[in-house]
Amino acid sequence: MEHKKLTNYLKALSWIIVALFITCTTLCVFPLKHANNDRSMDSLALANDSLITHVAQFKAVSFKDNPEGEMASYGEKLIKNTYDYFYDGDIKIGNKLACSSCHLNGGTKAFAAPYVGLTNVFPVYIGRENKVESLEERINGCFERSMNGRAIPENSKEMRAIVTYIKNISINTVNKGRLAGQGFVKMEIPNRAADLKHGQLVFEGKCTSCHGKEGQGMAQPTGKGYLYPPLWGKDSYNDGAGMARLLTATRFIKANMPLGASYDAPQLSDDEAYDVAAYINSFDRPKKANKELDYPNLAKKPKDSPYPPYADNISLEQHKHGPYNF
Repeated sequence: MEHKKLTNYLKALSWIIVALFITCTTLCVFPLKHANNDRSMDSLALANDSLITHVAQFKAVSFKDNPEGEMASYGEKLIKNTYDYFYDGDIKIGNKLACSSCHLNGGTKAFAAPYVGLTNVFPVYIGRENKVESLEERINGCFERSMNGRAIPENSKEMRAIVTYIKNISINTVNKGRLAGQGFVKMEIPNRAADLKHGQLVFEGKCTSCHGKEGQGMAQPTGKGYLYPPLWGKDSYNDGAGMARLLTATRFIKANMPLGASYDAPQLSDDEAYDVAAYINSFDRPKKANKELDYPNLAKKPKDSPYPPYADNISLEQHKHGPYNF
C-alpha cells in the first residue's frame, strides 16, 4: 500500500516537473523569438529608410570590392567616358558623344533619362520595335541612334559592365515598376507650331556658352570627346534618335538646360524650351538607315516623330513642329 502511494506521488511529481519545464520554456523562448522578430523588423525598417521613391533622392553608391563591384565601376567609366573606350580616332561604335551627354550625371539626374531604377522596369514593351525589349536591347538602341553607331554584342564585357552599373545604382529603389523622376518631365506643350526664329534667339542667349554658336559643342582637352556635346552635325545624335523628336527634346531641355536647371527649378519657360528644341532639331544631322521599319504598328508612333510613314494624313511639317492638337 505504501509502495503504491509512493509510486503515485512520484508520477505526480514528474508531471509537475514537466509542467514547470514547459512553462519556463514558453516564458524564455517566446520572448526571445519575438525579440528576434523585433530586431528583424528594426533591420527592415532601417533598410527601408534608405529606399528612394524619386530619382532626385539618389545618393552616390560605393561599389563593393569584389568582381561585381569592379564590373560596375568599369560600366560607370563606359557611361561617363564612352569615347575613351569606343572611339580612338577610327569609329569603332559611333560618334564622340558619351552616354552621359544625355543621361546626365552618369544617368542619376532626375528627368534626364536616368538609369536609376531601370532594372525594375525592363524587360518592357517598346513601341518603336513593337515588342518587349530587354535592357541590353534598349542600350543598343542608344548606340545605334544617339551614338549614331552600331550595336555591341549583348553578352560582351562592355554590355555586362553597363548593365551591372545600372543594377548597382538602382540598389536602393523600390521594385515596383517605374520610379518617379524617370524619363522626362511632364509639362504643358504650347498649342501652336514651334517658332524657329524665337528658338534661335533663345539659343543665342542661353546655349552658346556651352554648345557654341554653331552648335558644335565644346571639346575635351584630349580631343577624344566633349565637355558639352554638339547639338547638330556629324558628331550629334542621328535623326532616328529620341532626342530628334520635338516633344522629347523639349521635355529634356525644360528640366535640364541651361546647365544648372532642374525639374523643380527650371530656367526656361515652356515656350522657350519648345522653340529652342525645334531650332536645334532643324539642323542637319546624321541619317539613321531604315527608319521606315520603325513602329511596325503605326498606331504606336508618337505624334512628334519627324519621319514617315504615319498612320494619319497630317503633314510631315506638323509632325515635326506641331501643333500637336491631333
